[in-house]
Amino acid sequence: MIKMRAFLLLTAALGIAACDGANNIASPGEGVIITPAPTPTPTPTPTPTPTPTPTPAATCPTNTSNVGAVGGLLNCQISGVISGNLVLQKLPGVIYSIGGRVDVGRDLGPDAGAPLSSGTRGVLTINPGVVLFGSSGGDVIVVNRGSQIFAEGNATTPVILTSRQNIEGTADADSQQQWGGLVVLGRAPINSCRGTGATPGTADCDNLAEGLTNAVYGGAAPADDSGRMRYLQVRYAGFEVSAGREINGITFGGVGSGTTFDHIQIHNSSDDGIEFFGGRVNAKYLVLTGVDDDGLDTDFGYKGFIQFVLGVQRAALGTGGRANSGDSFIEADSPNGGALYPRSYPRLANFTFVTSDTAGQAIQLRGGTDWAFYNGIIASSTAAKSCLDIDEEQTVVSTVNTAATVDEAGVPVFRSVLFGCSQVVALDSADGTDTVNEADILPLINNASFNNVLSPTLTLQNIFLPGSFETGRNSTAFNVTTVPGNGGFFTTANYVGAFSSATDTWYTGWTCGVGAGATSCTTAPTN
Repeated sequence: MIKMRAFLLLTAALGIAACDGANNIASPGEGVIITPAPTPTPTPTPTPTPTPTPTPAATCPTNTSNVGAVGGLLNCQISGVISGNLVLQKLPGVIYSIGGRVDVGRDLGPDAGAPLSSGTRGVLTINPGVVLFGSSGGDVIVVNRGSQIFAEGNATTPVILTSRQNIEGTADADSQQQWGGLVVLGRAPINSCRGTGATPGTADCDNLAEGLTNAVYGGAAPADDSGRMRYLQVRYAGFEVSAGREINGITFGGVGSGTTFDHIQIHNSSDDGIEFFGGRVNAKYLVLTGVDDDGLDTDFGYKGFIQFVLGVQRAALGTGGRANSGDSFIEADSPNGGALYPRSYPRLANFTFVTSDTAGQAIQLRGGTDWAFYNGIIASSTAAKSCLDIDEEQTVVSTVNTAATVDEAGVPVFRSVLFGCSQVVALDSADGTDTVNEADILPLINNASFNNVLSPTLTLQNIFLPGSFETGRNSTAFNVTTVPGNGGFFTTANYVGAFSSATDTWYTGWTCGVGAGATSCTTAPTN
């Protein structure tokens, strides 16, 4: 169990930014006489310089529409279908908005060599420092098959996708579901097909994005390239279109490994932070804060490598919030009990998950999915949250297709993971669909050669940074560069958790609300 004093720092607002505070206050020793210093001559208090009021620009850039002003800035809107190249530049007095569903291109089909004649290619480029907002659940960016997005900030100037309320200064710590989100669709293989008789993993196997119409993904190009997303914040997104049909902070459908995806923050998404429907895209340096549903959701044959992930679960909301806000950090499936190929097989390395006081499980695996976890920390402050739940027998003991590729493990893998929960494995009675009990699951994690630790007393500092116990486990860390199939994607990181030490703050500068001195996520971003 993580020390309770650390969790007292975690407020409903996910106030992750830590203060130096009393750490810099020295106390004199007992019996020591302190001689007062001479009273200094008072220094006049300078008159503060007022914050300048933004001045709206006179005109909007080409291919955007003037729709008034927001937050003292000219609101230049993108809408409809983007064909050709559209570049959003950071310009004085300009802010950009999303007008309804914005399609980057029209679907070009599953085969790059034979695109649909009716399709249109588009490229959306968003430069460092650009802020782009949505006003409602219908405002969503959809990057279609054959098109690309280049949303690239840098270490000090991220790209920010957020809500109108955030721009106007009315978003608060509990805000969510204020606009749609980002959907990226590609041509990489999936295993759940909408067409009768289609063969999973082939070009004739495609599906429709959840919550959208005419948004198709899937194909037979594992290395498909949907662009680059780097140093990107997505705030207050996620929207329930209808019961069971939601748009996430970021949704990936059949996105290929040629796509670059790193240094991404999802904050206060009302659905999942990032959901992967099949595909092969890899990811590094992810920060998931205040997500209302699952942090990472994988399904439909997703195979990818993910490294360096920080997740801080949101607490249950007050009036109007979900009864069990903040679901699992990982929710994983593979259709038809894992009988469809390619099977889902994500591999995650160097992660730190910190749970709040909500019930449920930090990691939930079901449907016969394969998964592998390396060098991780799961920290829970309450017995109500278990670390791991595995549903259905085929998830624990899978029949591996001998004709399938060698990177399908057949059973979940856990190596050098600190299971910091008083209840490590969810009891069978916790989920009526379970056919798996603790006796089935514990052998997967409770083996001396796996270097996992069950129910340790963690010493995390400032909520998520490693303390003495965590760094003391670094000598047992798994060498992730040896994981089969990673092709050099995994960086050498011989330590447990997302951070090598308390001074390893790779999130600084490009995230909101994380770490000492960080800008609050409720602060209105401006261009």
